Amino acid sequence: MILVTGGTGLVGSHLLQHLVKQKQQIRAIKRTTSDLSAVKNIADKIEWFDADLLDVHGLHQAFAGVEKVYHCAAFISFSPADALKMKEINIKGTANIVNMALEHHIKKMIYVSSIAALGRNKRSFHLDEKAKWEEHEFNSDYALSKHLAEREVWRGAAEGLNVAIVNPSVILGTNNFHRGSGQLIRRVYDGLKFFPAGGTAFVDVEDVVQIMMQLMESDISNERFIINAENLSYQDFFKLTAKHLNVAAPNIKATRFMTELAWRFEAIKCTLLRKTPLITKSSARIAQQRYYYDNAKIKNALKYEFMPFETTIKNVCHSFLKEHK
Repeated sequence: MILVTGGTGLVGSHLLQHLVKQKQQIRAIKRTTSDLSAVKNIADKIEWFDADLLDVHGLHQAFAGVEKVYHCAAFISFSPADALKMKEINIKGTANIVNMALEHHIKKMIYVSSIAALGRNKRSFHLDEKAKWEEHEFNSDYALSKHLAEREVWRGAAEGLNVAIVNPSVILGTNNFHRGSGQLIRRVYDGLKFFPAGGTAFVDVEDVVQIMMQLMESDISNERFIINAENLSYQDFFKLTAKHLNVAAPNIKATRFMTELAWRFEAIKCTLLRKTPLITKSSARIAQQRYYYDNAKIKNALKYEFMPFETTIKNVCHSFLKEHK
């Protein structure tokens, strides 16, 4: 029995699609309010279990008979208002999953972390798996929650749990354009005019899932891996996206002063409309920085070749246009 948390999210839903094709016996944890649209074609082939990551009693039942765990569930937000909720779900929830895995003697767990958990600072802009966390203004509440969640996983490893951690860069996929990275595609389509000065790293969700599955079946234990296809400036990312959406690319470079104004206006607007802001104080400041993430470790460990990033953008934009029409 394979247990998947976060099965209705971007990574989890793509993972479930692949596990079903392999005719694996799958149990997936969801909330009673979870949207199953991303897995509606395979929903009847999965044993769904309604539980919360903070519900220890429910998790005990969910872990019965489980041999392998993919822990994909997380709460992602850059809004300061969500900081406490992120700590509860990402840190305490992960601690609960680790405790259940230890108690039920599972064979292996794959934990989906983030490049954010590596930390950022002003001295080192080239990061690999050896990066050490430092408290810094460029580290968001989300980054801190994933860093502390990783510490729970390493604590499990110290207690005998067989684990591997993946640290994906910005994940792009084809089944959600209303939240997360999918909103970037929608913003370009809607006529985004500005691009920030910095850059980050991007990866296809299919690469993330394939690597997770290979790590699960490998002898690799107690290691973490950056999962990244390409490092790009935001300008180049938006240009590539606009090309495959057949729209004009953002052509005005946003200065630091402009981004400082932008997150303040976004905060006021979203407060009035009761929406989650796409731009926040931390994300606006991070967007002015250019970080590079090294993928050599995973490429060497699995002899893995990432999908060409323009192929990813082409597929994602095609999916968006199809859904939009």
